[in-house]
Amino acid sequence: MSMGSEELAEIFAAVGATGYVHAREVGVVGGREVSLNPDEAVVLASVFKVPFAVAYSREVSAGRLKESDRTTVTSRYRVGGLGTAGCADDVEMSWRDLAKFMMTMSDNAATDVIFHRIGQAAVDAVLDDLGLQRTRIIGCGEDMDHQMAADLGLDPSAATTDMEAMLAAAAPEQVWALGIMDPARTPSSTPRDIVSLLDAIWTNSAGSPETCERVRSMMEQQIWRHRMATGFDDGVVVAGKTGTLPAIRNEVGVVTYPDGRRYAVAVFTRATTLSDTQPGIDASIGKAARLAVDLLRGA
Repeated sequence: MSMGSEELAEIFAAVGATGYVHAREVGVVGGREVSLNPDEAVVLASVFKVPFAVAYSREVSAGRLKESDRTTVTSRYRVGGLGTAGCADDVEMSWRDLAKFMMTMSDNAATDVIFHRIGQAAVDAVLDDLGLQRTRIIGCGEDMDHQMAADLGLDPSAATTDMEAMLAAAAPEQVWALGIMDPARTPSSTPRDIVSLLDAIWTNSAGSPETCERVRSMMEQQIWRHRMATGFDDGVVVAGKTGTLPAIRNEVGVVTYPDGRRYAVAVFTRATTLSDTQPGIDASIGKAARLAVDLLRGA
């Protein structure tokens, strides 16, 4: 049994969820690990934006994409939510700011515009280069919307549909059966794979130092502080990326202590209900991350 697994399982059971966790100190080979179901396939939700960010940053560093160039987010991507995805009108932005919106507020439109610019091959190269064999990412949010529409018996070509509206109109049994809820049919990975990705970003192994620093900086600016960050005190930096779907609440990130030690942590959860508001599960992610880091630090 992995270190901390029983205590982690209790945290999630108390709030009506199943948890999947992996954590280790960044840059330490063969060191301690804290895990709960670390090799189980999990739904990534918006956590898939982390490898997208690496792929984007590689394109910029290679000179294939000038991040100050501007592009327009059109009505094709207006699916609701935060950032450009929820704007009433077309938005012109630089690639740099679109990437920032993708990572800091999880802007789905910005994500899809970036993906359609860099292409699937750039994302595949990140996964292949880093040996993330259990990570499967095909397409972007638009493709997930099409899949969900098809699963609900709607016209998949009607891509302007709002995901939240479609979900609100669906019966619970329809939601549980959606492909976006099944790791075998949606972007997926394992906690161990995602920790390997985070470690590579924080050790400059995912690309050049400039490439990795660009991704680290964006993750440090994430605006969502209601999950992993709740487990840590002032002075501890949490650079993360959340992911949310019905019954799915995730966050992955790197926790940096004032003494300079850094810890890559991946926490994925699956609730037993479809309730939109699950503050207990949100908080459990912070509790689990703190427990994992405390164990790694020998506290």
